[in-house]
Amino acid sequence: MNYIWFLLILISIISAAITGRMEYLINAVLNSAHKAIEVAIYLAGIMAFWLGIMRIAEKSKLVNIISKFLAPAAKFLFPSVPKDSPVIGDIAMNFTANAIGVTNAATPMGIQALKGLQKLNKDKNSASNDMCMLVGMNTASFQLVPAAVIAVLAANGAKNPTEIVFPTLIVTTISFLSAIIIAKILEKIMPAQNIKNTEQAGGEK
Repeated sequence: MNYIWFLLILISIISAAITGRMEYLINAVLNSAHKAIEVAIYLAGIMAFWLGIMRIAEKSKLVNIISKFLAPAAKFLFPSVPKDSPVIGDIAMNFTANAIGVTNAATPMGIQALKGLQKLNKDKNSASNDMCMLVGMNTASFQLVPAAVIAVLAANGAKNPTEIVFPTLIVTTISFLSAIIIAKILEKIMPAQNIKNTEQAGGEK
């Protein structure tokens, strides 16, 4: 990827030099750098706000309440996870962070949840059905409030940056449900293999 970016920059510089438009290139670079700082500040503000909310929810035990509320759905989506397992709390935090559009904050929470699921995984050499389900849900990324996208639009001067909320809700809901349905279908079609049977089959060969 670095080579591609370097090639694009080199072509831009050469083209500007040949056509005598170096001043336009320099202005574009300076304006882009200025805009990048503005967008970063907007994103930092949004991220700080929502991360603070998440931290308050964690400290106030709201996560436990959310976990209990999501327990029936978690049991269906992640059948191998015990009812009172702390993994459910990690999954709840991960889902909540994705739902409010703080995807950067959702990443470490998702990793923590995957570590917990790996401890429950009988086959340590391959992902369990529950791990695949969590990855699919994260990739689909249901978003109730796309906070990061709204911040980018606001930083770039959009008149009504919140107008994407409803379309984003529709699209991410469809993708989220599709990921769950497909994961459940594949779970039935391609059941998890028993590592002991796999090792025995390898030994017989």
